[in-house]
Amino acid sequence: MVGLVSAAPVPAPVERCAVDDPRLVELSGLAVVGDALWAMADGGRRVELLRLDPDNCAVVGRRTADVDPYDAEDLAAAPDGAMWVGDTGDNERRRSTVAVIVVPSRGAPELHRLSYPDGPHDAEALLVDARGVPTIVTKEIGTAGIYRPEGPLTGVGPMPLVHVGDLVLPPSDTVGGPIGAFGSRTVTGGAVSADGRVVALRTYTDAWLFAVPDAAGSDSGGSDAVAAALRGTPVRVPLPDEPQGEALAFTGDGTLLSGSEARGGAVGQIRAVPGATALATALASSAASSSSATPSVAASPGTSAVPAAEPPPPWRTAAVGAAALVAALGVLAVAMARRAARRR
Repeated sequence: MVGLVSAAPVPAPVERCAVDDPRLVELSGLAVVGDALWAMADGGRRVELLRLDPDNCAVVGRRTADVDPYDAEDLAAAPDGAMWVGDTGDNERRRSTVAVIVVPSRGAPELHRLSYPDGPHDAEALLVDARGVPTIVTKEIGTAGIYRPEGPLTGVGPMPLVHVGDLVLPPSDTVGGPIGAFGSRTVTGGAVSADGRVVALRTYTDAWLFAVPDAAGSDSGGSDAVAAALRGTPVRVPLPDEPQGEALAFTGDGTLLSGSEARGGAVGQIRAVPGATALATALASSAASSSSATPSVAASPGTSAVPAAEPPPPWRTAAVGAAALVAALGVLAVAMARRAARRR
């Protein structure tokens, strides 16, 4: 769980281009492979990945896979140039398995089915680390679950997933998204930097950047690099005013790209935050140099940190439960509206 949170100033996102291609009205995934920017919408009867001109968001290329996903939600770039589609959406939480679809730079796509150890979950964030190991972060309101396969992905499966941690993001005052304040703590996408050293998760309103600890980095061959990163101190990058932000990616130079669906008459956009990876690695370096025998994490020099909240008093339980019920009804309403536009 997140303890201290860096309050270091970060650049405001700058609009790169508007996404007005009708195939990307429900933009839900971004990935950068080399110099190429790829995008994906959720829904549909097959996997369709669209290459975008990074200057104007025009579609300049296309790749497909003859696989019929149930509810594809995220797109991730792997170190070998393959793109991974996270077919992990489950608004009604009734799927016995979810899946990842690997679209290599050459050759046939691969389908791998996965099963949770504790029942169905809805998830919109897929992270592929420097070793090509996938991690799924669920879309629960409040506490998100972190899962990875218990072994290498071979064949269709299903391969059991292992629950390797939980994540509770702090509240945020950033405005945006379809479900109000609860959207600031609902994970809707993710990405790993090209060098594998920074993990990013996003909500409807913010991105959260986590540095991978040296002991779990790409050079060590550790299998829990992503989970180790998500136990650390994040840098918050506000992404205000995105109508339904669900996509996230890193460019090779450490710029963070965010993308939003079109919603309520607003056209989706791709925006950029330069130098994002440096923010996370600088905080990690500062914390390591100032650490002591205590387990607390210090913020970088010249910044402040917000301690984790005190445990709530018992009388607050009922109020929290009621708020969660209202939020769940809101999410259900959004899900039903979206499902009405799909075949399932």
